[in-house]
Amino acid sequence: MALWRAYQRALTVHPWKVQVLTAGSLMGLGDIISQQLVEKRGLRGHQTGRTLTMAFLGCGFVGPVVGGWYQVLDRLIPGTAKADALKKMLLDQGGFAPCFLGCFLPLVGVLNGLSAQDNWAKLRRDYPDALLTNYYLWPAVQLANFYLVPLHYRLAVVQCVAVIWNSYLSWKAHRL
Repeated sequence: MALWRAYQRALTVHPWKVQVLTAGSLMGLGDIISQQLVEKRGLRGHQTGRTLTMAFLGCGFVGPVVGGWYQVLDRLIPGTAKADALKKMLLDQGGFAPCFLGCFLPLVGVLNGLSAQDNWAKLRRDYPDALLTNYYLWPAVQLANFYLVPLHYRLAVVQCVAVIWNSYLSWKAHRL
């Protein structure tokens, strides 16, 4: 409980910094889970640089982009009624999610040193499956998120749920 209260205080004083650091930490955790539990690399085979890259993406891309999107979405569709939450979820999943994945996957490719041609081929191969998998998880999560969670907690709540999603994205983005 003390840790949660400290997090809430920090979020109140430095909302943007805390949200970005939370996203980065949980993206890094997702990569650790991917490498250790999904790919079964073991500690000796763990690619620390990859984990740091995913944490960097969380801080430099995911946190700012998703956090900013939630602010824009709240301005576009103010309110917390069920109908408002449904509208936000539909806009989020119909517009934002496809664009976000279409940027995230090639960004990982660039950071991993893929050529433009290889990155494009990887995007064409992985994007449809990643987007379809997104739709299995995120509409329900986002509907609850937009209906039940105050704006300043949304990124943190989503990132906690997203630890599993981040593991999937890390595996998908680093798969040859």
